Amino acid sequence: MRSTQRNTSREVPNSVLGRALTVLTAFELGDDELSLAELVRRTGVAKATVHRLVTELAEWRVVERTPGGGVRLGIRLFELGQLVPRQLGLREAAAPFLADLFEATHETVHLATPDGTEVVYVQKLEGRAGPRVPSRVGGRMPMHCTGVGKAMLAFAPPELVDEVLRAGLTRRAPRTIIAPGLLSAELERIHERGVAYEREESGIGVTCVAAPVLDADSRAVAALSITGWVNRFDPERLAPAVRTAALGLSRRLRHL
Repeated sequence: MRSTQRNTSREVPNSVLGRALTVLTAFELGDDELSLAELVRRTGVAKATVHRLVTELAEWRVVERTPGGGVRLGIRLFELGQLVPRQLGLREAAAPFLADLFEATHETVHLATPDGTEVVYVQKLEGRAGPRVPSRVGGRMPMHCTGVGKAMLAFAPPELVDEVLRAGLTRRAPRTIIAPGLLSAELERIHERGVAYEREESGIGVTCVAAPVLDADSRAVAALSITGWVNRFDPERLAPAVRTAALGLSRRLRHL
């Protein structure tokens, strides 16, 4: 289930910039395009204002009009995203580690970073025979139901764990951990073994193993994972390879 409450749960900004960003952040994982009516519903911004903002954003190529009358994010956003220094440096440093994992397994490999109580996927190498997982480069998922999210959360400041628990553990799939006590116990186990497992917590049929990328203070700055079908993928067998790759990337980032 996809939440549409992120924008409608807060007051509409007064500034033009704030309203424009509200329109842009109304797009969520899986949204190829949105109608103007849906943008109005999600943002709470007046229809006339949404129409004017979309027209101006389209002139800057930040959004595009679709043949069917909808709106989709534009190529200019992608171009700007490629200029983000932190993620560019991380992706470049991680490239050989991700490639090695992909070549060894031919399963889907992810690299993600934390942002608030969510993870942002900054790289994805998609296996041909693997499941269609609900992720894309630039997409977001809640921390508590993903392997990369739990890996980072286990090595995050206590304040972030408290924030995730206060926000509520939304069920994304039948096996999503939604009890705070169970998640806390799971994070302790992840911290001890250095790897996280996800078994159908973000989607039916999906399993993965993930490991955190740590800074000099042993805080997670990213995580990488391998994902496959639950009925034929053995995450425990690949856990050492994922952890080794994450440790190698951690060392590399510390020397950049």
